[in-house]
This record gives sequence, structure tokens and C-alpha cells, in this order.
Amino acid sequence: MFLQGSIITGEFDSVMNEFSLKKVKDFDTESVLKKNQIDHIYEYLKKHQHEDDGQIITLYDQMPLRLSQAEIDQLIGDIENVMSMYH
Repeated sequence: MFLQGSIITGEFDSVMNEFSLKKVKDFDTESVLKKNQIDHIYEYLKKHQHEDDGQIITLYDQMPLRLSQAEIDQLIGDIENVMSMYH
């Protein structure tokens, strides 16, 4: 199942029960996320959701990408959509 959210784009494989992340904002990437990984990302973002400075994530462990507080809120919504796909 294809997902195009506000911040992330990817595809959920229901047979493998994993999400293939294809894009973050306007940047192409390739990561496969299992349910426990999505859960950990979600918990972290919820815990730090109201920090004024936003968050910095990295793509390919080397390219920093700043997300504003508003973008973090959008990302949390995208992740909640992904979380609903896992079984």
C-alpha cells in the first residue's frame, strides 16, 4: 500500500509487515522500517514534540535534515498512518 504523507512517502508491504521509506520532505531515501522501529521513532517524536527548535534527522547517516516543530507534528501524523498498517 502506497503512502504519500505530508513529510514522508513510502510503501507498506503487508506480507513482510514492513514500511519502505522512499522520501523525506523532498529528499529521496531508502530505508525499510519494522514495526518496532516505527514505534520507537513515534515515541521519541511524541516525547520531544513541543520543543521549539524542532528536530534534526539524518538521511544515510550523513545528511542532516532539519524539521521544524510544525513539520514534526506533520511527521507524527504520517507515522500514525503508517502504524495503522502494521498487523
